[in-house]
Amino acid sequence: MKKVFFKTFGCRTNQFDTQVMMARLGKYEIAENESEADIIVVNSCTVTNGADSGVRGYINQAGRINPDARMFLTGCGVLTKGRELFEKGKVDGVFGHSEKERITDFLGKEEKFFEIGDLEHIDSTVVEEFVGKSRAFIKIQEGCSFRCSYCIIPHVRGDARSLDEEQILEQIRRLAANGFGEFILTGTNVGSYGIEKGTSLAKLLGRMSLIRGVRRIRIGSLEPVQITDEFKELLKEPWMAKHLHIALQHTSDRMLKLMNRRNRFDEDLALFEEISEKGYALGTDFIVGHPGEDDDIWNEAMERVRRLPLTHIHAFTYSRRDGTPSSLMTPVVPGDIAKRRHRELVSVVKKKNLAFRKAVRESLEILVESEKNGLQIGLDQYFNKVAVHSPRDLRGEWITVESFIAEEEMNRADYREK
Repeated sequence: MKKVFFKTFGCRTNQFDTQVMMARLGKYEIAENESEADIIVVNSCTVTNGADSGVRGYINQAGRINPDARMFLTGCGVLTKGRELFEKGKVDGVFGHSEKERITDFLGKEEKFFEIGDLEHIDSTVVEEFVGKSRAFIKIQEGCSFRCSYCIIPHVRGDARSLDEEQILEQIRRLAANGFGEFILTGTNVGSYGIEKGTSLAKLLGRMSLIRGVRRIRIGSLEPVQITDEFKELLKEPWMAKHLHIALQHTSDRMLKLMNRRNRFDEDLALFEEISEKGYALGTDFIVGHPGEDDDIWNEAMERVRRLPLTHIHAFTYSRRDGTPSSLMTPVVPGDIAKRRHRELVSVVKKKNLAFRKAVRESLEILVESEKNGLQIGLDQYFNKVAVHSPRDLRGEWITVESFIAEEEMNRADYREK
């Protein structure tokens, strides 16, 4: 039986898409690494030019490791670099997002192929297992109808569209029956779920919570404008993870306008303070070094970051993405300045995170996922890592820790059976 190795780049949505392909493999086996594979499927990311370079580099490397393996490309990079890689003979086949459920057909093709598909497809596959995972990612929607100036994703995943609610719920029922208790809702723009169907993310969450076995629900990145009063009513529910990731991208209104963003700082601050008062940890995305970010804008941004009750940050330096409005903007921020600003931002939020963890007085509800250097690692309800010392293997289990020490990088705790 032929073996297939999947290499996944990028976001949680891509991770889910890989699970969809695994669920459709049929007669093929999953390989543990490139060297033992007959076929290598690269699920690509194209969010930045650097992401494209990473995919190209991997394809070259994997080709050297296993020159006899057939190489297929899928994912967001199909629309930006697929044709080039195909015509240069770097890959034997290319298929777009909408075609991933036909993976068995493609793997069996003897001839080379280029099937780009469309940007209107909605998955129908119900995933019942997540290979090598303790938590289950659930894709609830596809695409984005926002048009931020720096972002290529709407052009490679299409406009926002929602998966069928009954299909989502059936998938969660099956995964819960298979032992999964934590579910992470993902998509290109999660908060847009249900808009075109006359429903909402809040209504979906309410129905999910009623499924037997669902213990905790985390939500991928939300936009500030998507935190409705209906959604806020759910923040008191015990099954909601006590962490929200709300994408701001910047804290200077001048920069937000350049980025063609819909949020503004005063409203963002009020929203964050309101949710923080309910005991939530709060994370955000932040782009550093976008064209036009001069010293005045940066200093204003950092003053505002210090005012936000932030606990987590997904900060990244701006990377030019061909075909976006931002790629034509000036002045360009020099790389050394962008890196220095990145370090400053991460340092500030890291201190905020430590202060938050030191102030927590509740017990920690931890799903243990891995082991490293004799310690077992998991995430608590606040999306903070906890290193647990225990004489027993706890991986895949839920534990409650009453006391812990907040160290610089993570929390540390001892766990003994009662």
